[in-house]
Amino acid sequence: MPESPYTVSDVMTHTVIAVGRDAPFKEIVELIDQWRVSALPVLEGEGRVIGVVSEADLLPKEEFRDTEEGDPAERAKAGGLIAGELMSTPAVTVHADASLAEAARIMARRRVKRLPVVDGVGILQGVVSRGDLLKVFLRGDEEIAEEIRHAVLSRLPVTTGSLTVTVAEGVVTLSGSLPDRMLAPVVARAARAVEGVVDIRLDLTHR
Repeated sequence: MPESPYTVSDVMTHTVIAVGRDAPFKEIVELIDQWRVSALPVLEGEGRVIGVVSEADLLPKEEFRDTEEGDPAERAKAGGLIAGELMSTPAVTVHADASLAEAARIMARRRVKRLPVVDGVGILQGVVSRGDLLKVFLRGDEEIAEEIRHAVLSRLPVTTGSLTVTVAEGVVTLSGSLPDRMLAPVVARAARAVEGVVDIRLDLTHR
């Protein structure tokens, strides 16, 4: 199965708004509002990511304004005044050469909307968001069809010259005949791995 050429570096935002450990609460809120983001990386030294401060980290300040009840850890954040006291650490990050699928799995598993992109020593390179990962679904239908013809069908160990590929709104239809019915799920799985594919439809016969 061919690997998609798309990695986090292809879709991430390179210009990143970040704060230092000593950034005050109000400055963080102002930056989140001004730049319309849900979280900011917290940096130290030459740009090493040491944490992330998100809307969820700031909300306890309001949540516990009029009560002394609740989770002690969350109540502790309600008293935070600077990024170092408010941030979630260690930061959940991803490397620029990670696949989009890997980044999506990290976001889902850790329930975050944005990931700082770091190099091998943790220096900030950019940020990738859920919206960035969805950009691949903006690929044109013919572009997707061409990749399937040249990167999928042409690399199979059998002749697939009788197969045709059509794509409509990201939904791929593979039509024609295969020498072995066992190849159908292999072809479908390989085509589905192409970035931008919404779904696969098979209209195949077997010789």
